[in-house]
Amino acid sequence: MSDISKSSKIRSAVLGAAGYSGAELCALLSANPYFELSYAFASGGRDPEPLASLYPRFARQVDILVEPWQDSLIPELDIEVAFLALPHEASEEVAPKLLAKGIKVFDLSGAFRLKQPELYPQYYGYAHQHPELLEQAVYSLMEWQTEPLGDLVSVPGCYPTACSLALLPVLKAGLVAADCIPVISATSGVSGAGRKASLTTSFCEVGLNAYGFFKHRHRPEIEQNLGRKVVFTPHLGNFKRGILATCVVNLKPGVSAEQVKSAFSQAYTGKPLIRFTDKSPNVADVAGTPFCDLYWQQDGEQLVIMSAIDNLLKGAAAQAMQAANVRFGKPETAGLFAGAVA
Repeated sequence: MSDISKSSKIRSAVLGAAGYSGAELCALLSANPYFELSYAFASGGRDPEPLASLYPRFARQVDILVEPWQDSLIPELDIEVAFLALPHEASEEVAPKLLAKGIKVFDLSGAFRLKQPELYPQYYGYAHQHPELLEQAVYSLMEWQTEPLGDLVSVPGCYPTACSLALLPVLKAGLVAADCIPVISATSGVSGAGRKASLTTSFCEVGLNAYGFFKHRHRPEIEQNLGRKVVFTPHLGNFKRGILATCVVNLKPGVSAEQVKSAFSQAYTGKPLIRFTDKSPNVADVAGTPFCDLYWQQDGEQLVIMSAIDNLLKGAAAQAMQAANVRFGKPETAGLFAGAVA
């Protein structure tokens, strides 16, 4: 049992708790000794239901009632932080209202990830209604976090997390050729499409296919992180959860294997959620964990980097929990290992 008193815990709410990432957040918060899961909300119009009824695997782990959300509840909320696992437009609408009440917001959607509001119609299909918040939002790719986290935190997307963690060490070290456009091929499990039933994402219908050529909403986010254009091709695979990203770059002439190894070592020494593997990583080894597994192979000036994460955890809920721990001055990995469930 934790010796932290209930009164000293950080009271929190999850909006979008009925979805995959929201449910994972509920589990992580319940396992974190520094946080209290005070409320869990889903879309309005539905009946209250225990989270364990929606997700039986959380029975006896997460004791919370998922209630229907209404904006009229905001004045009554006795919380310090809200985690939004909502569609992009829904997050953009509710976040300013929560911030106005003094509630800190960690948003898992894409509503505040891009700094250029003109990109939203092209990649998200709607015009951003609160462009002033794009500058306020702090993007929390935690292994590369340098800016202090504020009241509005934008949690990175799953594909950008996997790809950026793979490529940033060699880019920041100046090892990649100046004219190189990284080529990224990444495959996600079907949970990345959310819980809503659809023929295109039904497990029985999915084999292995590419989609979103040149127009996927995570492309500009990846380019924003890396500071250069990329060729990004996402794929949908016939497995539940996880992402495997294969990233290919051309190195500058004369870059040695030792320089590449040193770049990764210097970037991630002391980063507890990065693991280097001795063979190409397997999504089965990261599913249900908050880790990012990295592996690379070099042939002359060509470098292939493999990155594997759980799209619902390191690609969503676990990174949000990691960011909240840091924001509130708690141990970075608090609750991440006890709460992760395969």
